[in-house]
Amino acid sequence: MANSEFTTYSIITILFFFFTVPSTAKLSNLVQEIKQQSQEQDKEPFVGVNLGTDVSDLLSPTDLVSFLQVQKISHIRLYDANPDILKALAKTKIRVIISVPNNQLLAIGSSNTTAASWVGRNVVAYYPETLITGIAVGDEVLTTVPSSAPLLLPAIQSLYSALVASNLHTQIKVSTPHAASIILDTFPPSQSYFNQSLTSVMVPLLQFLSRTGSPLMMNLYPYYVFMENKGVVPLDNSLFKPLTPSKEMVDPNTLLHYTNVLDAMIDAAYVSMKNLNVTDVVVLVTESGWPSKGDSKEPYATKDNADTYNSNLIKHVLDRSGTPLHPEITSSLYIYELFNEDLRSPPISEASWGLFYSNSTPVYLLHVSGSGTFLANDTTNQTFCIAMDGVDSKTLQTALDWACGPGRANCSEIQPGETCYQPNNVKNHASYAFDSYYQKEGKTFGSCDFKGVAMITTTDPSHGSCVFPGSKMVSNKTRTVSNSTESSAAAERLKFNTFHSSQISATTLVLYMLLFIPFVTTR
Repeated sequence: MANSEFTTYSIITILFFFFTVPSTAKLSNLVQEIKQQSQEQDKEPFVGVNLGTDVSDLLSPTDLVSFLQVQKISHIRLYDANPDILKALAKTKIRVIISVPNNQLLAIGSSNTTAASWVGRNVVAYYPETLITGIAVGDEVLTTVPSSAPLLLPAIQSLYSALVASNLHTQIKVSTPHAASIILDTFPPSQSYFNQSLTSVMVPLLQFLSRTGSPLMMNLYPYYVFMENKGVVPLDNSLFKPLTPSKEMVDPNTLLHYTNVLDAMIDAAYVSMKNLNVTDVVVLVTESGWPSKGDSKEPYATKDNADTYNSNLIKHVLDRSGTPLHPEITSSLYIYELFNEDLRSPPISEASWGLFYSNSTPVYLLHVSGSGTFLANDTTNQTFCIAMDGVDSKTLQTALDWACGPGRANCSEIQPGETCYQPNNVKNHASYAFDSYYQKEGKTFGSCDFKGVAMITTTDPSHGSCVFPGSKMVSNKTRTVSNSTESSAAAERLKFNTFHSSQISATTLVLYMLLFIPFVTTR
């Protein structure tokens, strides 16, 4: 999270400006210093989230921003330039990429005046109070609306010229997100190249990105790579699961070992750019994620897999380990997406990519402890014990009888009329009893086995009014951290409003210095 602290040097610098620089220059210099610190912080890899709005009951902009603050989300990407959200983001530390929708490319790509008007209306009107860091021009234009391809670079260049005119071109980068399919032969990465039919667009585009220090934006989904190559690409490689050396993917040309699909996709982008003589443009992953629900054709779209992918993804980025080809460069990334967009058209998975439901309760509980402060719904060590799929009822019944009898699990909630009696089947009852025993035993090794018919999961199996034992133990924490958009959000709003409404006088700074500097210098 971009959360700066005053250093002794910063305070001395500020004090120097207050007493030696004319008042008209104070603000300008301080703003420049803030911008410089901001740019330094943005060099660190980060994880952000995409914010789609095809949601039936989306939070109000004010509550949305408060929710982002509570969840410690410091970077978001919008698919438009929603004025209400941009206003609500003012005077927060949340950085935002705004977007030009595909249906606006024609107007902006055809007219410098229209581009200048767009920048004035959607950027200049909010910056720097709202920390706009980038403009995403269109989305997957070359593959979804190829007829607009000739307009893409002109639109980007017109927007950039408008930023130059407003002296914002160094703070705000302009690029366009691409689908992974613009790259062919993604494995091995050393043999990858851009689709040659796109060369006339990609060459000048990459030259522009190189010249302006802007990133190559890529939407990369190991989920789709796995689904399209089942039997070739193992699930564990797609989910960032630990692998034995024999399961690692090896590029035969470079002998580099790949432990996950995403790194291979990123390196394929770097190789493709190098093939067009561009080596100084970094990859920014503007979308990546895993759906938590799907129809019968998407059996791997599950909460467990989505939890595993996104949790490991966050850790991978914040570990700053780079890729096998470029270990010195870790791509920042935006998770797709913050909320389930329940208004999206079928298939079911299209509405099931979110980390949260629209009411701000988590779809599943991530386990990202030790990876910085990103997301507050961190549930490391929150695990449950449930019955495995595909076990015959007789075997499950035997295990259930043992758990509720000699195992002394608390099975009162699965008795007739109680909250966890329904659905009335042996698998549901066994799962509750298994979890009761598992939690009672302190989740010790071997306490979730029951002769091989039970499994540990990080997905809360509670449903309706039935709350599983493992969920009861953390329910207060979950309500406080993850499910509140009122008390916690209000507290965050109060904290931020108080901070931003206060004015620090020069006298206050002097008193602060007198107290603070002796403490620092004697440490």
